[in-house]
Amino acid sequence: MDADPGSSRDSRVALRRIAHVVAWPIWNRDTRRPRAPIRALLPLIVTFLGFAVVQSLAKRRFDGPTGIVASTIGFAVVLVIVVPASARLLDRRPVRDYGLSFDRDWWRSFAAGALAATIVNAGTLLVSLAAGWVHISGFVVTAGDALPFPVALLVVFTYMLVANGAFEEFVFRGAMLTNLAEGVSGYLPRRAAVGVAVICSSLVFAYMHSGKITHVSQYGYYLVAGLVLASAYVVTGELALSIGFHVFYNFTMSAVFGLGVSQQTPELVHLTVSGPEFWIGETGVLQVVFAVLGGLLLVGYVRWRDGRLRIDERIT
Repeated sequence: MDADPGSSRDSRVALRRIAHVVAWPIWNRDTRRPRAPIRALLPLIVTFLGFAVVQSLAKRRFDGPTGIVASTIGFAVVLVIVVPASARLLDRRPVRDYGLSFDRDWWRSFAAGALAATIVNAGTLLVSLAAGWVHISGFVVTAGDALPFPVALLVVFTYMLVANGAFEEFVFRGAMLTNLAEGVSGYLPRRAAVGVAVICSSLVFAYMHSGKITHVSQYGYYLVAGLVLASAYVVTGELALSIGFHVFYNFTMSAVFGLGVSQQTPELVHLTVSGPEFWIGETGVLQVVFAVLGGLLLVGYVRWRDGRLRIDERIT
């Protein structure tokens, strides 16, 4: 006898229902893309693993400055692959919706972020000198490599542009914050959803800097930094301001004003540090205070430019 058509149809319906239940936690049928938590975390995981492979290969084949150059090129290649792949395959959105429009206004905001970061670190240096916590012990000090000083500065700047600015702002703000805000906005009012996304992405940002942490209190510095950078992104919908601030904050702190205290980069100003670690250092209270002032400069710039402060509609 032939199989009962009704029974066969019921079986197919049951299988589709089971498949729907199994896929529901990871796949959104309405938008035809993965759920928000996956879209938020997968770019970070893939990029981080890609960077780890590149850095391992570079260290195995090259030494000193050549290894840094090779790593930087490899990191850039990873980003060139991951960013459009994430936009097309995960988010179903154009790359510019990550806050990467690269038009004239974008570069103007980048420059504003760079200026704010430079002012912040210059202020940190002046206060440290006035308090007697540091004193200048030299100028134009190399980090032990054979590169001419200007070339060494360029290598360090390029590395920070790719590995700190472009990478971290794309994964933590452009991809993670945006997708978390979109996901949570289905359950909470818009402002609350963005607030949750800002806090969660900043917590992950702080945790990913665990390798630099020697005491749990130092997480506070990276949490504040994450909140500052996230705020700049939320009120503009662009990564220009946060990338400019992030890159030049790291660059001027270490390579220009010598505030990194690790002497692992060439330094225009070389400092001898004698003040308490609680106040001075890469995660000291003084850095936290001036990071907050940097955030105020960024939102103040947006307020001056746009005449108001609001959550940009592109965030959700």
